[in-house]
Amino acid sequence: MPHSQTYTVRWAELDPNGHMRHSAYADFAADQRVHWLASYGYDLRKFGELRIGPILFREETKYLKEIHAGEEIRVEGRMASGTPDGSRWTIEHTIYKADGRVAATVTVDGAWLDLDRRKLTVPPPELAAALQAE
Repeated sequence: MPHSQTYTVRWAELDPNGHMRHSAYADFAADQRVHWLASYGYDLRKFGELRIGPILFREETKYLKEIHAGEEIRVEGRMASGTPDGSRWTIEHTIYKADGRVAATVTVDGAWLDLDRRKLTVPPPELAAALQAE
């Protein structure tokens, strides 16, 4: 089942045209991923202890509907694909307006980085299994 997080769009997330700026979509998707991983017990502190962290290779946003200040949005994340050992993955985020219409999708391809060796690594088996179950 996809994980979702709800947000209210703030003034700081707007562009001069009065709608949500392009980079805010990526920020909301990243925040949803952090909450999602934390729901499995892998918060920033845990990643620091393990000396690994998620990195992105690609991020693509498709804009479908405008979002304005004060709007409530829901960001849903789901595993689109991944390697059997969990070392590489694709997550698709769908950003919904309050009325349920899709406002945007953000798709990211990523992996896990060993923070000491600065090389790609595999995640703990428990995390890989949890993400594959999505």
